[in-house]
Amino acid sequence: MAAVCSISVAPTPKPLNTNRPLNFSPNFLNPKPFLPSIPSLSSAAAAAAAAADGRKTSEDSIGVDALRRFIDLNLGNWTGSFHQFDPDGNLMHKVSTKLAASSYGEDELMSLIQTLYIKQPPSSTSISGNADEVEWAEYKIKETNMFTVDKYQQIGLFPNEKAFALRYQTAGMLETVLRQGVIGEDDDGEESPKNLKLPSRWPSIVCENCLYSLEKDMRARAFHIMDPKGIIEMLLIFLEERGGGVPIPPSFDNSKDNTNRILPYLGKWKGHSITKRSGVYGSTIAEADTIAVLEIDDEGRIIQDITSTYSGVNVTFNDIGLVPCPTT
Repeated sequence: MAAVCSISVAPTPKPLNTNRPLNFSPNFLNPKPFLPSIPSLSSAAAAAAAAADGRKTSEDSIGVDALRRFIDLNLGNWTGSFHQFDPDGNLMHKVSTKLAASSYGEDELMSLIQTLYIKQPPSSTSISGNADEVEWAEYKIKETNMFTVDKYQQIGLFPNEKAFALRYQTAGMLETVLRQGVIGEDDDGEESPKNLKLPSRWPSIVCENCLYSLEKDMRARAFHIMDPKGIIEMLLIFLEERGGGVPIPPSFDNSKDNTNRILPYLGKWKGHSITKRSGVYGSTIAEADTIAVLEIDDEGRIIQDITSTYSGVNVTFNDIGLVPCPTT
């Protein structure tokens, strides 16, 4: 049984000083609706089926347009740095990366192809004279197209805010970055390497949330991974700048003034969540209106209060959590 939740909220670049809810309307790449064949239809049922076919065609065209905009956001050569944080926000590892993204095909046959290059540390078995030579490991990321969107992924696209959310079935790509970037050629494939925390092989959730800078051609891609019990294992962030000639990859500064950096995201957020649960006996989809309130208490902790009201049932759930401010 797996559960995936997509919440239609997005941060704004300035502080939120009021309690006025913010409304956003993202475009989602949703799986196509399935219409079962029916042996006999009355005229009314036939008209309803024709209307459903019309809606299906409309939804397909919206899906293709959203996929095209998603691909356009990702195209190019990206130079960046990869950071691993523990659940308390403490930096564990940092790795230099490069990403090459291109596309081929048109309309329903469009595909995004991406190759990730991971800078490896010097090997303890390097031959004398080659110690300063930089080695890059190559990793082919699975293509993104209409088929993968239908079968394996849920993409939430926020075109106006230049942001998107994406789910993965495994943390294989992230484990590769950690192994190649921290251990490199000395990796012997050990399941639990010394001094390296790897993602669970059976995570309950692997989600990516990407936000682009409105001032520079830069972006932050943040991943959170939950273990099989639903507990956050780690936070991983790619900080990337587009352009092949970037001399120094972007990175987090060493400022200790974390409160000022988090102020733009405080306030009251209003959105809509879609939770898809899949299992052996089929899948279900639950929708809810959500209100999230983020505040900082006197001890510097983030108070997260999320209220969800589910559609179709008059039930409201409230979840309150305390999170320490992240440090670098």
